[in-house]
Amino acid sequence: MHDPVDGSGFTRTGETVLHRGHVITLATATFTGPAGEVMERDVVHHPGAVAVVPVDGDEVVLVRQYRPVLEREMLEIPAGKLDVPGEDLVDAARRELVEEAGYDTLELVELARFHNSIGFCDEHTTVFLASDLVSVEPKAVSVEEEYLTVERVPLDEVEGLIDDGTITDAKTVIGLLRALARLRG
Repeated sequence: MHDPVDGSGFTRTGETVLHRGHVITLATATFTGPAGEVMERDVVHHPGAVAVVPVDGDEVVLVRQYRPVLEREMLEIPAGKLDVPGEDLVDAARRELVEEAGYDTLELVELARFHNSIGFCDEHTTVFLASDLVSVEPKAVSVEEEYLTVERVPLDEVEGLIDDGTITDAKTVIGLLRALARLRG
């Protein structure tokens, strides 16, 4: 039995792994509440992710790639999971920027850290702002990345793309809005 560490009175008492996949682990976790109530919750464990808002002058570099879970292409900032053991967040962000967008940078500034969907998943994403971009050869490592396209969007059009529903991906919305706030300073 685990003691509550956050003062909430809730204690995790166990977890049963239902499935270990390529990226995620699905489990059923058991908790007791402050008055001894027992509850079970589906839990998805994820290794975490990084994302990058690459800004080049008055444009942001986005990628349009197919997302199988939605069965459509999405316009996003370059991003990827933390799947290289021991890799530093900054190194992972630079790797994803190269793999997806074909750019590198020596200057990454952290914009935000957030949990993606706390109702069922422990995924945590760190978003960086990249400037001083240097064009390099993209290094696609997945089927989706092989077919993605890189699109340059004027910064003054970003909020409109969020408002009209063109961009709905959470990491992209958060990253772009934080980048705009920082750049407008």
